[in-house]
Amino acid sequence: MNEQPAQASNPPAHTYDFDLIVIGGGSGGVRCARMAARLGVRVACIESRFWGGTCVNVGCVPKKLYAIGSAFSTSVARARGFGWEVQEPSLRWEHLQAAVHKEVNRLSGVYDNILDSAGVTRLWGKASLAGKHKVEVDGRVITAQFIVIATGAHSRIPNLPGIEHTITSDGFFAMQNKPARAIVIGGGYIAVELASILAAAGSEVTILYRGETVLRGFDDEVREHLQGVLQARGIRILTHAQVASIDKAESGYRVTFAPDAGVHGVAIEADCVINATGRTPNSASLNLGAAEIEPDGSGAISVDEHFRTSTPNIFAVGDVLHRMQLTPVALAEGMYVAHYLFGKKAPAPIQYGCVASTVFSQPQVASVGLTEQACMVRGRKFRVYRSRFTPMQQVFANRQEKTFLKMLVDDASDVVLGIHIIGDDAGEIMQGFAAAMVCGATKAQLDATIGIHPTIAEELVTMREVSETVDPLS
Repeated sequence: MNEQPAQASNPPAHTYDFDLIVIGGGSGGVRCARMAARLGVRVACIESRFWGGTCVNVGCVPKKLYAIGSAFSTSVARARGFGWEVQEPSLRWEHLQAAVHKEVNRLSGVYDNILDSAGVTRLWGKASLAGKHKVEVDGRVITAQFIVIATGAHSRIPNLPGIEHTITSDGFFAMQNKPARAIVIGGGYIAVELASILAAAGSEVTILYRGETVLRGFDDEVREHLQGVLQARGIRILTHAQVASIDKAESGYRVTFAPDAGVHGVAIEADCVINATGRTPNSASLNLGAAEIEPDGSGAISVDEHFRTSTPNIFAVGDVLHRMQLTPVALAEGMYVAHYLFGKKAPAPIQYGCVASTVFSQPQVASVGLTEQACMVRGRKFRVYRSRFTPMQQVFANRQEKTFLKMLVDDASDVVLGIHIIGDDAGEIMQGFAAAMVCGATKAQLDATIGIHPTIAEELVTMREVSETVDPLS
């Protein structure tokens, strides 16, 4: 059902300080607060760290700026193949850091203006629930008919001896100097992205991962291809590497492995150890019990299809949930709740099945829809199309990397189930194909599309030969 709450049709009497209180000034919280205010209700938004949240300040934005900045080392190498006489490049890390911080500060200020111009009351301080309609902000209690929790998540800190010697992604963006040697603990997208940045910037990088192949949850072929490329670019990847402890060494830090870890040697050293082992929802300090809300074991808040918690007037969006921890998803969820509560008509449900994502590794990984492993679980016959080739940007380079594209198609309906790309500008290419998949695109429709030649993207509309047909039930 997609019904409106009864309260939305009849604006409440001013028995509360606000109609809506949003806890969290990140992407999802700001979008929810701004949209609700523009719908004519009284809104307060509370933040205790920085406006714009993780994405703007210590996440997507600075990460991509660092990725762009570091990737010029590869551009220089390619330029030589095209006849450019270029000296060996050297990155001034402090210059890049200063430029990134300037842009981040500008964008954080934009969030201030967005809320102010919408008429949202901005409150600074640590917020917690004091009841089903009450929020305490640094000792002051305010009330609202509805409350939205949009507090995001933070880096998970494993219980390891010496973990205090590591930095998280937050600390990465505060590093004053580029480390000569870096260890990255973890194999998810954050670990891969930070490792790629440092390697491109000239650091000696080692990834320590407990599993077999990085990027768990992505298509297995994509994972294997990317891991090979990262290794070819000089990143050392030690798998089955269960860390036992981190100690201060004479020159830097020493990481020691558990006795049963499947790696050679007993310890490695580096100037910097980055912990990138996942993220945990920011719910521990919210006093959720005061509103009869019980998070799960990881701290995530459970919600229904309208983002309503077990307490009907309290909602939650973004990374504090156990759904997709992506900024555009948090934005969509925040907008949905604002319109669900105060709009004139019920908003359309969010389509999570075709949400595209990009790992800003070097090279990039972009995916939308199902992996091959997920297609197997569906239990229906599907076709696999693959393409590997050297893109024109690299044809004259000494180190040639293959771009990899993969498409999964339901055999009976011809509907495209999933698309995966590894290569330059993979994220830019994928956005348009994600839109096509939301519209239910078939392989025949892609085949009927005239490609733009010569581009990487055209490969997705010119793959005619089936690599294999898979019947999960056979």
